[in-house]
Amino acid sequence: CPTSPAAPLAFTMLQLTRVYMGKSMFWGNASLNGQLSHVLEENNVTQVLPLEPPDAWARRQKEVMAYLKNFRQLVMLFNKERPTKFTQHLCCHLGCRLYPNGTAQSFYEVTLNRTAFLSFHVPSATWEQHWRGELPVAAFAQEQLMRYPVTTQDLQYFLNTSCVSILHAQSARTGKVSGRSRAPLVLGLVLGSLALLGMALGIFLCTGGSC
Repeated sequence: CPTSPAAPLAFTMLQLTRVYMGKSMFWGNASLNGQLSHVLEENNVTQVLPLEPPDAWARRQKEVMAYLKNFRQLVMLFNKERPTKFTQHLCCHLGCRLYPNGTAQSFYEVTLNRTAFLSFHVPSATWEQHWRGELPVAAFAQEQLMRYPVTTQDLQYFLNTSCVSILHAQSARTGKVSGRSRAPLVLGLVLGSLALLGMALGIFLCTGGSC
């Protein structure tokens, strides 16, 4: 949808994962200021908008493919140890917004089977659980995610710096937001740079809710 001059610029990413009997299926997309920029379909990710030159995008595609391969292998491994016969749906929604006054806001939200599960508090680089119930999966996932810099400090940097730099570069071209770009336009697709996040979440996805 077209945005009004007073609306913030936004870069958002969505990853959907379906896990069943040890098999994983992926869908997803990314959008820049309301315009589709990337599409993820199973093992293929395409760049709709030319945000990266061909050589850089080729390297990014390899990172995404490696992430998906590692995720699938981990799911298969845990399914052998603790097999489940029901389907799990994981949704990761993340991105950043740049407002006309120059301030920025980033977010990362995770739902499991359409229920609020986890969120990342960007200013403090901490994960917060929102799961309501007696199953300890949220606490387990939160503990795992807080153990590694790639899912805390690195994720904070990605959301606060890499993601926002995309919007600064966009605003420099459109003139909608005042201020200079703090970094060159480098698309840091979270699928490639946060492989450990998918692995940590995959741990509890294949335990059937028991940790």
